[in-house]
Amino acid sequence: MNRLIIAGAAIFSLSVGAVAEGGANPADEPKSLPVGTCVNMGNSLEPMVETGWGGAPITEADFARIKAAGFDTVRLPVRWHNKSEQTAPYTVDPEWMNRVQEVVDWALANDLNVILNSHHFDPIHEDPLGVAEWHGGVWKQIAERFADYPEDRLWFELENEPHNKFDHSNLLETLAPALAAVRESNPTRPVIYGGENWSGIDSLATLPLPEDGNIYPTFHYYDPFPFTHQGASWVEPEPPAPGRKFGSKEDMEQLTRDVAKLEAYIARTGLMPFMGETGAYDKHVSTEERAKYHRAVREAFAPTGTGICVWGYANTFPFYDLGRGKWHTELLEAMGLPAPAE
Repeated sequence: MNRLIIAGAAIFSLSVGAVAEGGANPADEPKSLPVGTCVNMGNSLEPMVETGWGGAPITEADFARIKAAGFDTVRLPVRWHNKSEQTAPYTVDPEWMNRVQEVVDWALANDLNVILNSHHFDPIHEDPLGVAEWHGGVWKQIAERFADYPEDRLWFELENEPHNKFDHSNLLETLAPALAAVRESNPTRPVIYGGENWSGIDSLATLPLPEDGNIYPTFHYYDPFPFTHQGASWVEPEPPAPGRKFGSKEDMEQLTRDVAKLEAYIARTGLMPFMGETGAYDKHVSTEERAKYHRAVREAFAPTGTGICVWGYANTFPFYDLGRGKWHTELLEAMGLPAPAE
């Protein structure tokens, strides 16, 4: 989730300039993953302990429900740094790996695509290069576990929302061990890169990518931040004040400008990034206002063809109300999905 505050391989870099010089053929469709309409399984496997932030354990029934609602893809945020040893061979807790595999298997069995990521690998944001080998060692084990899984439906996202000391100046070098480890066992599986400053849309302007034909860019969209994160206690040094509404002339103008940033990136690179996260915190924003926001974002970005992953399924920013056992139908409709029969 955006701005969540929790306390040796060769590099073949393709700079932003090199992408621009190569140019995209306007007649070609941009290269993309078939993300479609997607939901994040938030606050489940990415807290320090599973469901530590109030979420319920993921079950297979969740994925049957998500598929029936019309979603194409689930994004699975997973915390790995506290489930692995800090020294070589960086062994991942086998029970944790089995649990992650169980969840991935359930999603795939329900005909959903899966984006499996590393989320809140906290030390990498404080000491990117110092932690790179540890991070890569963990990805070696993840990649080997899933090497035989279908490449057209399971995709790896190496790290969520680079920030703090982890930025574009060291992004390629920091992620090089992880990418090399993945390529040892998964030479052609899609791998996803997000940019600095929490992977906001502005990060696309200078996002460096490795020279690898199966790399796909992503960005997150929580703008305007004073609306989407009002009263969010995890935002430091102080959360935006509650009471902000969405839909002003300025809000819509910002949305138009941001769509233009994505269009410029696609035209320049021939790559189609997908929106890995978007949403509005429900504590101080009504379901009606959240639906208004999601509809505006979806309709504004729809002409680009980008896939959109909403945050999230059933805890903070929820689309599904676990207590009532019902979808927030206004939110589904805002994303262009039909309200399910009761």
